[in-house]
Amino acid sequence: MTHQKPTHLSDKQIADLYNVHPKTPWRWAREGKFPKPIKLTSGCTRWRVADLEAWEVEREGGHDA
Repeated sequence: MTHQKPTHLSDKQIADLYNVHPKTPWRWAREGKFPKPIKLTSGCTRWRVADLEAWEVEREGGHDA
């Protein structure tokens, strides 16, 4: 059986991924420093993995200055 790569992550998953507090992605998004989450259903808001990957590439490119 093959496992599919997740397409969306929760705030807790992002916190684990970037070693930050679960509230940090929300603050970053509010401050415009992080991709905005999307509401999948009532009570279910997630970040797109593709948006996070693009954000990582953008950040890496921004360290040249």
